[in-house]
Amino acid sequence: MTVDVLLVDDERLIRAGLRAIIDAEPDLRVVGEAADGSQVPGQVARLRPHVVLMDVRMPELDGIQATRTLLAAAGPPKVLVVTTFENDEYVYDALRAGASGFLLKRARPEEILQAIRIVAHGDTLLFPAAIRALAAEHGQGGGGGTADWHGRLTEREADVLRLMAKGHSNAEIARELFVSPQTVKTHVGNVLAKLHARDRTQAVIFAYETGFIAPR
Repeated sequence: MTVDVLLVDDERLIRAGLRAIIDAEPDLRVVGEAADGSQVPGQVARLRPHVVLMDVRMPELDGIQATRTLLAAAGPPKVLVVTTFENDEYVYDALRAGASGFLLKRARPEEILQAIRIVAHGDTLLFPAAIRALAAEHGQGGGGGTADWHGRLTEREADVLRLMAKGHSNAEIARELFVSPQTVKTHVGNVLAKLHARDRTQAVIFAYETGFIAPR
Protein backbone atom coordinates (compact mmCIF):
# COMPACT_ATOMS: atom_id res chain seq x y z
CA MET A 1 0.00 0.00 0.00
CA THR A 2 1.23 3.47 -0.88
CA VAL A 3 0.92 5.86 2.07
CA ASP A 4 -0.47 9.25 1.05
CA VAL A 5 0.87 12.20 3.04
CA LEU A 6 -0.35 15.78 3.40
CA LEU A 7 2.27 18.37 4.39
CA VAL A 8 1.13 21.28 6.56
CA ASP A 9 3.71 23.97 7.32
CA ASP A 10 3.80 27.72 6.82
CA GLU A 11 7.41 27.58 5.59
CA ARG A 12 7.72 26.70 1.92
CA LEU A 13 11.31 25.47 2.25
CA ILE A 14 10.37 22.97 4.94
CA ARG A 15 7.53 21.63 2.82
CA ALA A 16 9.88 21.30 -0.15
CA GLY A 17 12.46 19.44 1.94
CA LEU A 18 9.88 17.03 3.35
CA ARG A 19 8.41 16.42 -0.10
CA ALA A 20 11.83 15.52 -1.51
CA ILE A 21 12.48 13.06 1.31
CA ILE A 22 9.04 11.42 1.15
CA ASP A 23 8.60 11.23 -2.63
CA ALA A 24 11.96 9.44 -2.96
CA GLU A 25 10.41 6.41 -1.23
CA PRO A 26 8.49 3.84 -3.34
CA ASP A 27 5.81 3.28 -0.66
CA LEU A 28 5.19 6.94 0.24
CA ARG A 29 3.95 9.95 -1.68
CA VAL A 30 2.99 13.55 -0.96
CA VAL A 31 -0.51 14.18 -2.25
CA GLY A 32 -0.80 17.82 -1.20
CA GLU A 33 0.44 20.76 0.83
CA ALA A 34 -1.11 23.41 3.06
CA ALA A 35 0.45 26.57 4.47
CA ASP A 36 -1.93 26.94 7.42
CA GLY A 37 -4.17 24.85 9.61
CA SER A 38 -7.27 26.54 8.22
CA GLN A 39 -6.61 24.87 4.86
CA VAL A 40 -6.35 21.38 6.31
CA PRO A 41 -10.01 20.20 6.51
CA GLY A 42 -10.64 21.02 2.86
CA GLN A 43 -7.41 19.39 1.73
CA VAL A 44 -8.10 16.26 3.76
CA ALA A 45 -11.65 15.99 2.42
CA ARG A 46 -10.40 16.32 -1.14
CA LEU A 47 -7.19 14.27 -1.01
CA ARG A 48 -7.96 11.67 1.71
CA PRO A 49 -4.35 11.34 2.98
CA HIS A 50 -3.42 8.53 5.35
CA VAL A 51 -1.03 10.73 7.35
CA VAL A 52 -0.87 14.49 7.96
CA LEU A 53 2.48 16.02 8.92
CA MET A 54 1.26 19.02 10.89
CA ASP A 55 3.40 21.98 11.92
CA VAL A 56 2.38 22.77 15.48
CA ARG A 57 2.85 26.54 15.23
CA MET A 58 1.24 28.45 12.35
CA PRO A 59 0.11 32.08 12.10
CA GLU A 60 -3.65 31.78 11.50
CA LEU A 61 -4.83 28.37 12.75
CA ASP A 62 -2.26 26.35 14.69
CA GLY A 63 -1.71 22.62 14.53
CA ILE A 64 -3.54 21.99 17.80
CA GLN A 65 -6.91 23.28 16.63
CA ALA A 66 -6.41 21.80 13.18
CA THR A 67 -5.77 18.41 14.81
CA ARG A 68 -8.89 18.69 16.97
CA THR A 69 -10.98 19.57 13.92
CA LEU A 70 -9.63 16.67 11.87
CA LEU A 71 -10.03 14.06 14.56
CA ALA A 72 -13.59 15.11 15.35
CA ALA A 73 -14.64 14.03 11.85
CA ALA A 74 -15.40 10.48 10.73
CA GLY A 75 -12.51 8.40 9.40
CA PRO A 76 -9.74 10.90 10.14
CA PRO A 77 -6.13 10.49 9.00
CA LYS A 78 -3.29 9.95 11.41
CA VAL A 79 -1.61 13.17 12.56
CA LEU A 80 2.08 13.63 13.27
CA VAL A 81 2.88 17.05 14.67
CA VAL A 82 6.17 18.65 13.72
CA THR A 83 7.96 21.00 16.07
CA THR A 84 11.26 22.75 16.68
CA PHE A 85 11.42 22.05 20.42
CA GLU A 86 10.39 18.74 22.03
CA ASN A 87 9.32 20.43 25.29
CA ASP A 88 6.94 22.77 23.45
CA GLU A 89 3.62 23.03 25.30
CA TYR A 90 1.95 23.15 21.89
CA VAL A 91 3.19 19.61 21.28
CA TYR A 92 1.66 18.42 24.53
CA ASP A 93 -1.67 20.01 23.66
CA ALA A 94 -1.58 18.46 20.18
CA LEU A 95 -0.92 15.00 21.65
CA ARG A 96 -3.80 15.48 24.05
CA ALA A 97 -5.96 16.51 21.10
CA GLY A 98 -5.29 13.16 19.45
CA ALA A 99 -2.06 13.38 17.45
CA SER A 100 -0.35 9.99 17.18
CA GLY A 101 3.10 11.41 17.88
CA PHE A 102 5.51 14.18 17.09
CA LEU A 103 8.67 14.79 15.10
CA LEU A 104 11.40 17.34 15.58
CA LYS A 105 12.23 19.48 12.56
CA ARG A 106 15.86 18.48 13.01
CA ALA A 107 15.00 14.77 12.77
CA ARG A 108 17.03 12.70 10.33
CA PRO A 109 15.30 11.72 7.06
CA GLU A 110 15.20 8.05 8.07
CA GLU A 111 13.47 8.99 11.35
CA ILE A 112 10.82 10.98 9.48
CA LEU A 113 10.16 8.11 7.08
CA GLN A 114 9.99 5.54 9.87
CA ALA A 115 7.54 7.69 11.84
CA ILE A 116 5.21 8.06 8.86
CA ARG A 117 5.21 4.31 8.26
CA ILE A 118 4.62 3.50 11.94
CA VAL A 119 1.52 5.66 12.32
CA ALA A 120 0.20 4.81 8.85
CA HIS A 121 0.05 1.16 9.82
CA GLY A 122 -1.91 1.82 13.00
CA ASP A 123 0.82 2.06 15.62
CA THR A 124 1.48 5.00 17.87
CA LEU A 125 4.78 6.85 17.82
CA LEU A 126 5.76 7.01 21.50
CA PHE A 127 8.75 8.82 22.93
CA PRO A 128 8.38 7.89 26.61
CA ALA A 129 11.09 10.19 27.98
CA ALA A 130 9.78 13.16 26.03
CA ILE A 131 6.14 12.50 26.97
CA ARG A 132 7.17 12.04 30.60
CA ALA A 133 8.94 15.40 30.56
CA LEU A 134 5.99 17.10 28.86
CA ALA A 135 3.57 15.61 31.40
CA ALA A 136 5.72 16.78 34.28
CA GLU A 137 5.93 20.32 32.92
CA HIS A 138 2.52 20.84 31.33
CA GLY A 139 0.24 18.13 32.70
CA GLN A 140 -2.32 18.55 35.41
CA GLY A 141 -0.67 16.00 37.71
CA GLY A 142 -1.86 15.63 41.28
CA GLY A 143 -2.61 11.92 41.27
CA GLY A 144 -6.30 12.47 41.96
CA GLY A 145 -7.40 9.89 39.43
CA THR A 146 -5.40 6.96 40.74
CA ALA A 147 -8.14 5.39 42.88
CA ASP A 148 -10.59 5.56 40.01
CA TRP A 149 -8.12 3.75 37.79
CA HIS A 150 -8.05 0.76 40.12
CA GLY A 151 -11.79 0.47 39.68
CA ARG A 152 -11.52 0.47 35.90
CA LEU A 153 -8.42 -1.57 35.05
CA THR A 154 -7.62 -5.12 36.02
CA GLU A 155 -4.21 -5.76 37.58
CA ARG A 156 -2.89 -7.17 34.31
CA GLU A 157 -4.26 -4.23 32.32
CA ALA A 158 -2.50 -1.87 34.72
CA ASP A 159 0.75 -3.80 34.16
CA VAL A 160 0.29 -3.46 30.41
CA LEU A 161 -0.28 0.29 30.69
CA ARG A 162 2.89 0.75 32.74
CA LEU A 163 4.88 -1.06 30.06
CA MET A 164 3.15 0.96 27.32
CA ALA A 165 4.33 4.09 29.13
CA LYS A 166 7.90 2.81 28.85
CA GLY A 167 7.47 2.63 25.08
CA HIS A 168 7.31 -1.14 24.86
CA SER A 169 5.74 -2.74 21.79
CA ASN A 170 3.14 -5.48 22.10
CA ALA A 171 5.82 -8.10 21.44
CA GLU A 172 8.05 -6.65 24.16
CA ILE A 173 5.15 -6.52 26.62
CA ALA A 174 4.33 -10.15 25.81
CA ARG A 175 7.88 -11.23 26.61
CA GLU A 176 7.90 -9.20 29.82
CA LEU A 177 4.60 -10.65 31.07
CA PHE A 178 5.06 -14.16 29.64
CA VAL A 179 1.86 -14.03 27.59
CA SER A 180 1.09 -14.14 23.88
CA PRO A 181 1.15 -11.02 21.68
CA GLN A 182 -2.55 -11.59 20.96
CA THR A 183 -3.29 -11.50 24.69
CA VAL A 184 -1.39 -8.24 24.97
CA LYS A 185 -3.33 -6.82 22.02
CA THR A 186 -6.55 -7.69 23.83
CA HIS A 187 -5.34 -6.02 27.05
CA VAL A 188 -4.26 -2.89 25.15
CA GLY A 189 -7.68 -2.71 23.51
CA ASN A 190 -9.37 -3.02 26.90
CA VAL A 191 -7.18 -0.27 28.36
CA LEU A 192 -8.00 2.12 25.51
CA ALA A 193 -11.70 1.36 25.75
CA LYS A 194 -11.89 1.79 29.53
CA LEU A 195 -9.97 5.07 29.42
CA HIS A 196 -11.83 6.34 26.33
CA ALA A 197 -8.42 6.89 24.74
CA ARG A 198 -7.96 7.15 20.98
CA ASP A 199 -4.60 5.39 21.05
CA ARG A 200 -1.59 4.52 23.21
CA THR A 201 -0.33 8.10 23.36
CA GLN A 202 -3.58 9.38 24.87
CA ALA A 203 -3.65 6.49 27.37
CA VAL A 204 -0.08 7.17 28.48
CA ILE A 205 -0.67 10.91 28.83
CA PHE A 206 -3.76 10.23 30.91
CA ALA A 207 -1.75 7.86 33.10
CA TYR A 208 0.79 10.60 33.85
CA GLU A 209 -1.80 13.33 34.33
CA THR A 210 -3.79 11.35 36.87
CA GLY A 211 -0.70 10.33 38.81
CA PHE A 212 -1.12 6.64 37.96
CA ILE A 213 2.43 6.90 36.65
CA ALA A 214 4.59 9.54 38.33
CA PRO A 215 6.80 11.69 36.06
CA ARG A 216 10.40 11.38 37.18
